[in-house]
Amino acid sequence: MKRFIVPALLVLLPFLGLAQINLSGKVINHTTQESLPGAHIRMLNTFNTAVSDKTGTFSIRNLKSNSYTLVVSYIGYKNDTTSIDLKKNTDLIIALLPTAIMEDEVIVHATRAGSNTPVAYQNMDKKEIAAMNFGQDLPVLLGNSISAVATSDAGNGMGYTALRIRGTDMTRINVTINGIPLNDPESHNVYWVDLPDFAASTDNIQIQRGVGTSTNGASAFGASINLQSAHLNAEPYAEINSAYGSFNTLKNSISFGTGIFDKHFSMDGRISKLSSDGYIDRATSDLLSYYISGAYTSDKDLLRFNIFSGKEKTYQAWDGIPSPILDTNRTYNGMGSYYDNQGNQQYYSNETDNYSQSHYQAIYSHEFTKKLFMNMAIHHTRGAGYYEQYRESDDLADYGIDAIRTNAPYYIISSDTILTPDSTISTSDLIRQKHLANTFTGLTWSLNYHTDRLQTSFGGSWNTYTGNHFGRVIWSQFTANSEINHEWYRNKSLKNDFNIFSKTEYALTSKLNTWVDLQYRTIFYSMDGIDDDLRDISQNHTFNFFNPKAGVSYQVSTKQSIYASLSVANREPNRDNFVDADPTQPDPQSERLYDAEAGYSFSTSHLAIGANAYYMYYHEQLVLTGAINDVGAPVMINVPSSYRAGIELSAKALLSDNLKWEPSVTLSRNKIKSFTEYIDDWDTWGQTAVDHTNTDLSFSPSIVANSSLSWMIFKGFNMTLISKFVGRQYIDNTESNDRQLDNYFVNNLLIRYAISPRFCKEIGFSLMINNLLNEQYESNAWVYRYSYESSLQKLDGYYAQAGINFMAGISVKF
Repeated sequence: MKRFIVPALLVLLPFLGLAQINLSGKVINHTTQESLPGAHIRMLNTFNTAVSDKTGTFSIRNLKSNSYTLVVSYIGYKNDTTSIDLKKNTDLIIALLPTAIMEDEVIVHATRAGSNTPVAYQNMDKKEIAAMNFGQDLPVLLGNSISAVATSDAGNGMGYTALRIRGTDMTRINVTINGIPLNDPESHNVYWVDLPDFAASTDNIQIQRGVGTSTNGASAFGASINLQSAHLNAEPYAEINSAYGSFNTLKNSISFGTGIFDKHFSMDGRISKLSSDGYIDRATSDLLSYYISGAYTSDKDLLRFNIFSGKEKTYQAWDGIPSPILDTNRTYNGMGSYYDNQGNQQYYSNETDNYSQSHYQAIYSHEFTKKLFMNMAIHHTRGAGYYEQYRESDDLADYGIDAIRTNAPYYIISSDTILTPDSTISTSDLIRQKHLANTFTGLTWSLNYHTDRLQTSFGGSWNTYTGNHFGRVIWSQFTANSEINHEWYRNKSLKNDFNIFSKTEYALTSKLNTWVDLQYRTIFYSMDGIDDDLRDISQNHTFNFFNPKAGVSYQVSTKQSIYASLSVANREPNRDNFVDADPTQPDPQSERLYDAEAGYSFSTSHLAIGANAYYMYYHEQLVLTGAINDVGAPVMINVPSSYRAGIELSAKALLSDNLKWEPSVTLSRNKIKSFTEYIDDWDTWGQTAVDHTNTDLSFSPSIVANSSLSWMIFKGFNMTLISKFVGRQYIDNTESNDRQLDNYFVNNLLIRYAISPRFCKEIGFSLMINNLLNEQYESNAWVYRYSYESSLQKLDGYYAQAGINFMAGISVKF
């Protein structure tokens, strides 16, 4: 991989010799003529950017003679677009008009990294998101970002999907929408299937790798994803989107906006309906979502109300494919399988997951002065649903149902089960549902101040969560003392989460910038009641965390910059860690991460190169080792020492006016220094301990590489080849070759064509051919090891991804 990347980047260096001309300028207030420090200047169709200094001046050097378009932006002012025909050194005065309305960018100001923040991050704008959106979940859209790997249970990106960044899973990635936490407070997970097609209502995304900046909700223990919902549109619009593709996948959505009316008001909305049969057998999805946003804006105030909701019904495909049949049946799904009275295998038709979730957000921003503004948001989320399962020959006692003694003289249950008088029925086929009903309510706020040398934010959040977990048996082949919808367990959770933070960026000189970010977080978590295995899981836990971060960035020249930072993050155990913990052992402990980052960037008009090195050291990381609790359930236990170290390289190159290439590669080493593996012994009902040292962390490939090659064949017609290579991954922490995911190399081809007829703004046609070379690969798996008759055995499940498949879409914009 190294032999490929270095020569490829060297090929691009001749572009550096084309630059000769310098452009400089000053950004001022059109009304008062005062300078505007911190204005952002972008040169379209190049990689040139600049930020005005304390006097409002900027410079972009070493340009070639050509025509350029500058876009200048500054919070509280209208964007200015200026076209220039550059033939010699030029000096500009750019006067920005104050806006009559506040802009939505202020909403996420406190939780975002800026151009001088010394952390590793990547931004995606609305155009990039829309180009990739065929209705698949957001992890699939983000799967080609730096250091990211996406997976899908159904194999085609709909239904249950997940994302790993630097090898860390969704339970360790902080996700916010408009600065409001999205992670489930108990599991720490994000279930993207609950918000289908939310990408259609997303204006921009920032992905921060590592600890990043302080944010709200669960700790960023490897990465954070910050989404901002749709921005204000000044003009009325409407858009219809439809797409159809392989596996009977269908997406239809309608979006609309009123534009600004009565000088201050606006409303935007979207409704989406998605369905798919899935690549895996019976892995169907039936999804519905909507988004409504109303806003009041003035020159100093922004008040926005957002309501968005999703409802999903998916056939379960959680078990994966056992390795012995993976080569012969890559679409196998054993979930819902049972045998009827004649011994024939059947599949229960409603082996489904059913859940709906609604989010309510009230966001208010107020500008006290051009240098000082406030953000505040109140949010409330309600969720409710269940998953349903057919269970064969379960013990009735596990559900609090008494055994049954028969009086029938002779009764045939099935071909191999015959009851005689006074027989005892202690097992039964049954259908059960596991329910969750939860609420999540809270307040987030920040006070933001900026001058020519200082940017500071002071803020925090308070959130409270309640979760009601309960199970019902809705049908049983045999029953004694149970009623219809027999409830066999119920427990309730309460979690309060409070944090306060202060982050400051200060320019010591025109080139040297410092960053300090301090966060204090406290959590109270309690559970009360009986779990599904009839154990009393009542318990209380309190955590107090201090998460400091600091760093520096230095502008070496107009084209080069460097940065370095050191951050600390703490993370509390999630619900499963506590519920599954062995009561004979100490409680699971909180984890701590020390994250050191250092980066370098270089850019010219036609080439931008970035490099970031990181070392993430984990103290008491919770991992699976094969250990079990007192009832045989697997538990995660703390390991004293583990780490992730790597380098992330990325580039953007304009190979010609119509050809752009964006490659990236992550090379990493991810290790547990020492841990003890436990293997169940089915012969003795005990466990065997095996010590390991310096083994790879699970699901942490040492190489992840991406490439996007875009070619504008002619105006309105674009082709993009998207390639991804993921190196070998181990599916447990033992670094064993018989428990691994092989490396894979996948190519997707995106074709887009747009026309502008008289009766509408645009008609767009798009075609995505996924897995162009029909690569057979698995992106996720699980394994359970045990010993039986003195021989090591395993149960496992692999998540096969679809071969070559397509999605074709059409959009009409009015």
